[in-house]
Amino acid sequence: MFKLRRKRKKSSAQIARKLVTISETNSYIIEQFRTLRTNISYSMPEQPLKTILITSSTPGEGKSTNAANLGIVFAQEGKRVLIIDGDMRKPTLHQTFKKFNKVGLSNLLLKKAAVYEAVQDTFVVGLNVITSGPTQKKSSELLASRLMDILLLEVKKDYDIILIDSPPLLSVADAQIMASKCDGTILILNTGVVDKRAVKKAKALLAASHTKILGVVLNNYKTPSHHNYYEEYSFSD
Repeated sequence: MFKLRRKRKKSSAQIARKLVTISETNSYIIEQFRTLRTNISYSMPEQPLKTILITSSTPGEGKSTNAANLGIVFAQEGKRVLIIDGDMRKPTLHQTFKKFNKVGLSNLLLKKAAVYEAVQDTFVVGLNVITSGPTQKKSSELLASRLMDILLLEVKKDYDIILIDSPPLLSVADAQIMASKCDGTILILNTGVVDKRAVKKAKALLAASHTKILGVVLNNYKTPSHHNYYEEYSFSD
């Protein structure tokens, strides 16, 4: 006789572990997020940088966790920040920030809600989120639509930085579509796990979308022994 195992909900400790920029106040890893924030700010001085896609080549490389923590450090700097969960297949943003996911991006792109109904506050001052909304099988078509362009134009008026968490590049076309609509893209790579061929293919897909690759974040990079504290953290989506 087979018994079904109930899927365990993530505990508050697990959530806090992911949001290290909140749970910790003085650590090497937080300084890395602050450095990333600074590098992004100076990466394109010749033109405004507002919409940034956060993606990876394959699943489980830590893109969603990086997007959340990056959004937090931008807000801590005094920026008005919006994080959009662009993964309408396997969303996680609502779990990370403990938000309802009944109204989100998919509702907006299906014309079933207005932007003000989808934007939610978080416990971080200056940081708002738009969750994915109900999952969609035809998410690629929705993201490629004119409604997505209109949405980005609208939120640009109210926010300094807009981070979009997308599915992995090699899994579906969603990330490549969104990359073409954003000012720049950050690629998250899980050091020592992701295959070099996958990275090259992901880079080629981004190049084809004519996006500006702002940089690459090496997740789970093994630092020297005097930075052992950093090695305790393992980021996964």
